Amino acid sequence: MSVFGWMNDQILRMVWLNDLVENGVRAVGLDPASRLGGSVQFFVYDVIKIFALLSVLIFVISWAQSHSPPERTRALLGGRSGLGANTMAALLGTLTPFCSCSSIPLFIGFTAAGLPLSVTFSFLISSPLVDLASVILLASIFNWPIALAYVAVGLVVAVVGGTVIGRLGMEDQVAAFVRTAPVSGEAERLTQRERLAYARDQVAEIVRRVWPYVLIGVGIGAAIHNWIPAEVVSALIGQDKWWSVPLAVLVGIPMYADIFGTLPIAEALVGKGVGLGTVLAFMMAVTALSLPSLILLRRVVRLPLLVTFTGVVTAGILSIGLIFNAISNWFI
Repeated sequence: MSVFGWMNDQILRMVWLNDLVENGVRAVGLDPASRLGGSVQFFVYDVIKIFALLSVLIFVISWAQSHSPPERTRALLGGRSGLGANTMAALLGTLTPFCSCSSIPLFIGFTAAGLPLSVTFSFLISSPLVDLASVILLASIFNWPIALAYVAVGLVVAVVGGTVIGRLGMEDQVAAFVRTAPVSGEAERLTQRERLAYARDQVAEIVRRVWPYVLIGVGIGAAIHNWIPAEVVSALIGQDKWWSVPLAVLVGIPMYADIFGTLPIAEALVGKGVGLGTVLAFMMAVTALSLPSLILLRRVVRLPLLVTFTGVVTAGILSIGLIFNAISNWFI
């Protein structure tokens, strides 16, 4: 356990980097204990750590994905139905480091291939909500129990949400062009060099897409961590406030960011005494129910299905937020 703890601190949490940044802040004449110095240290440390971990993780995950293209995923899910198929779709969603908008083309492809609506929605919910990179980053900021708990509840939301939508029999609420969209054949086999090039390109693409949200998220986190008094945060969304979870969901929906951009904000909120359930609800609302993704989804499904999807996922997030606020002492 001591070896695991050392590896977790030095590789994931990058304690050495935090110490290095702290010394750098002092070297330029700032006090890390001051508001300005603490903000600079928080910002520089989190930005470097998140991008370093993100690049390595996306490269490894993308290389692994090159062995299993979407065509193979469709074949794996094809002909399956029921809770087992929804669970498999949710698990496969964790292997795709996509934001909610990027997941919709895959949703179209799966639907056009004839997969059940429940299965495609389980994938659509899980893909932006949970992925392997977010698990490692969560562990680097909080701890492994919280990271694994987030994955577990994310999968539950995806499986239950997809199952409920499937049971409602709303297949006719999918736009007609989705059913007739062309489905590509089996992908060609890639050489090792092509796989490495694909992984490199994925890193560049994802970093290019998420860097503004990471910088904004870290900036907000630094401001909350060093400039906003804990008493103010607690008065607004403290763990004892019944409205904290619904408010976190309402605040999260208009935002558009990957989970990587929400992590620094979550870190700062937990440090100010905000309940774990409230923070998880905020992260889930941003990633699974962002307004831009709902607007894009509206183009491929009719309004009743969109409202049902939003309502089911919102209910799941609210339930999980309230439950985790009640049992947060198990994790922190």
